[in-house]
Amino acid sequence: MSERPESVPATASAAPGEPQNVERESRGQLIWREIKGLFWVLLAVLAFHSFIAKPFYIPSESMMPNLLTGDRLVVTKYPYGWSYVSPTLPNPAAIVRNLILGHGEPWSITLPFSNGRVMGSLPERGDVVIVTPPGGNQDYIKRVIGLPGDKIELVAGQLFINGRAVRRQQRAPLAIPIDENVPCGRNSDPARQDHVMMSLIHRAKDGREYCVVPVVRETLPDGVTYDTIELGRSPGDDFAPVVVPADHLFLMGDNRDRSADSRFPLFEEGLGGPVPWENIGGRAEFITFSLDGTTRLLNPLTWLKALRSGRSGNSLRGSAS
Repeated sequence: MSERPESVPATASAAPGEPQNVERESRGQLIWREIKGLFWVLLAVLAFHSFIAKPFYIPSESMMPNLLTGDRLVVTKYPYGWSYVSPTLPNPAAIVRNLILGHGEPWSITLPFSNGRVMGSLPERGDVVIVTPPGGNQDYIKRVIGLPGDKIELVAGQLFINGRAVRRQQRAPLAIPIDENVPCGRNSDPARQDHVMMSLIHRAKDGREYCVVPVVRETLPDGVTYDTIELGRSPGDDFAPVVVPADHLFLMGDNRDRSADSRFPLFEEGLGGPVPWENIGGRAEFITFSLDGTTRLLNPLTWLKALRSGRSGNSLRGSAS
């Protein structure tokens, strides 16, 4: 005697198209959740860049010997409070032009100038800071030399603060390995070659070339010391006395003869004198890693080979003598 098949409960039956409709709805919800998740991640990254810290790339030789082209840094945003230059606002059009056409323009948008800082405090002499030139939107990196009320003057390369000569000490020359990011004056365009720098090229016994730069150690009035490069006479060696206005800072590069800073006008790509403290975007803390310029984005094998040894973790806070 055969058994009767069990009847299927009415609640288990469904129209043929219903499971597909439920599946499509769940898939749409999943995509929307992913989009929202990516949005909040991007917002968190931008908030961190704007208010806590951000990476920074050294694009020039103006802060040699302490910073080399190709160094990657951590810049903290909070030590001096926040101003109109603090927010990181991506510029999609500039990003596309940089990636596709190789333009060197900034990837972000700078807000219009606004007076004051939120929870603001002045940097200390000797701090290495990022600064946005008045009317510009690119970031420079320089050292704080003069505070509000200081009288700054240079005579034949000698720095004076409030009428007193800053102590200088000649140090042993520093040998920096030459690579694509440190060409030591060489340029593919012969008309743009820096012959003063090229004269410093030295070939070692192992066949490797070095840029041997003369180093002068400066000590600021509060005891902060750092090394500078002194290549000889240059237009920035003489600077008439100027008193730093309230809420302004006088900034200079450590590579004194190859730095566009507060000594030079804006039309020469300088900072146009003392800069408003609102233009300070943050304080440079330490080097994360450094690349010699031989990396190729689509060739991972070049990434490790391009790393410079001995630079990761180097602090950028001036040491007290």
